[in-house]
Amino acid sequence: MEPHILRRSAESGWIEVVCGSMFSGKTEELIRRLKRARIARQRVEIFKPGVDNRFSEEQVVSHDDREILSTPVATAAQILLLASDAEVVGVDEAQFFDEDIVAVCEQLARDGKRVIVAGLDQDFTGAPFEPMPQIMAVAEFVTKLHAICMVCGAPANHSQRLSQADELVVLGAMEAYEPRCRAHFKP
Repeated sequence: MEPHILRRSAESGWIEVVCGSMFSGKTEELIRRLKRARIARQRVEIFKPGVDNRFSEEQVVSHDDREILSTPVATAAQILLLASDAEVVGVDEAQFFDEDIVAVCEQLARDGKRVIVAGLDQDFTGAPFEPMPQIMAVAEFVTKLHAICMVCGAPANHSQRLSQADELVVLGAMEAYEPRCRAHFKP
């Protein structure tokens, strides 16, 4: 059964993860699920890492310009303080949070909340992008999305960095990254 149509009970929450490469639709899917929860009159809170201000300071914005108001936070622990009244908690770009995000998601689920987390599962080298693998391991539901390879049109699950920068986090969009399939990805 699709996790976004399950009914949350007072004593049981769960974690849903939406992952994949850049341009695969992760944020678009997160926004879709959160808007559906609002239509169902559920109390929804959305959080994003404060460092991710590429498109907006306070909006979670997808590459196709869908958006939803969010609360930027500096640490994962702040989410616990700010989400106490929510029934559904959304977290975008979870790979940019500290390792506490795993425990925060688990605590929210234990508190009976539906937790929807979106983020990159691999970094620009193709390695697992912590802490996403840890969140995926404790989640009840994991949805892996794919983009389309910009070289050949095959399903893409890698984010090809277009610059020579070697820092782990380099914020950007189409000017800095493009989706690539396994055959055309060059770490």
